[in-house]
Amino acid sequence: MSTSHIPQIQAKLGALDALLLTDPITIRYASGFPIMDGAAVVAKDAAWFITDSRYVEAAQAAIRDMEVLCVSREKPLNALLQELLAEKAAVGAEENRMTHAEWQDRQNALGVEFRPAAGIIAELRASKDAAELEDMIAAQRIAEKALDEVLGLLRPGLTEKQVAAELVYRMYKYGGEANSFDPIVVTGAKTSMPHGVPGDKIIAEGDFVTMDFGTMFGGYCSDMTRTVAVGHATQEMKDIYAIVLEAQLAGIAAAKPGVPGRDIDGAARKVIEKAGYGAYFGHGFGHSLGLEIHESPNANPANDKPMPEGAAISAEPGIYIPGRFGIRIEDVMWLHDGGAQVITKAPKNLIIL
Repeated sequence: MSTSHIPQIQAKLGALDALLLTDPITIRYASGFPIMDGAAVVAKDAAWFITDSRYVEAAQAAIRDMEVLCVSREKPLNALLQELLAEKAAVGAEENRMTHAEWQDRQNALGVEFRPAAGIIAELRASKDAAELEDMIAAQRIAEKALDEVLGLLRPGLTEKQVAAELVYRMYKYGGEANSFDPIVVTGAKTSMPHGVPGDKIIAEGDFVTMDFGTMFGGYCSDMTRTVAVGHATQEMKDIYAIVLEAQLAGIAAAKPGVPGRDIDGAARKVIEKAGYGAYFGHGFGHSLGLEIHESPNANPANDKPMPEGAAISAEPGIYIPGRFGIRIEDVMWLHDGGAQVITKAPKNLIIL
């Protein structure tokens, strides 16, 4: 189970007396405990985790840095929050985790005026610590073990859905908690669709098969993509695969703390553009991931801000030629100690099954 981040949040409260968290993802980041409903309050010298009878026993056994409170009919959530926030003059909340209506309703119910404070959690989550990285690596190893077995099964005649099902089954079998996202398995001309949906299309001799998938461990996501050929590959397929791999390695080489996301993207994009395929690379080089599969900051043309120490980001350039085929290769890297540590270990040379 992932560890809590209460001390880190407390150190960043600044002028705030308390921070209210109501989103399950950020509550888990703060407490280390998974929950569907409830709230958390972090003050400078104390913190509270509020849940109900479904979770309270497990929460009390697992949570160390927070006092666990249980709602009841006599004292529902808002009543508990009113007590905790009664003498707090400056209360922050996550403006990007509530609708405008939810923000207003919660303020009215508690009799407080929130200060936007989403940046506190966002800044902390942008950098993964050693415990978070350990969970991400564990998730990645599970996914790689599943891939290794599925490659031994993949053959002409299977459908995209069947391959996706085999990946999901094996990720659960080897300890995955849930899918990081719905897996993408596409074959033949459908590989030109970066986010194609697995269907009943049958894999044929000479097809590319693209598999983009991940699992979760300790609440943290893995993410990887491999494109393989079935039976044989044309010289064109081999040549474009080599361009994508060269672009990915160029982006990884450029990635380190302090480098703007757009420069990492640009190093990979330059390779693809030089080869004449710039029009066929429409998405960014990579995105951060952690408790969610898509987090910030990103390595894309729009991000001119330096990447922080500890960022965990995908490295996933691709070339997609509509109606013909597409290729994507994706690893995850951790920016640390002046460089990029690639945590993905699966081979990424072109595999012809």
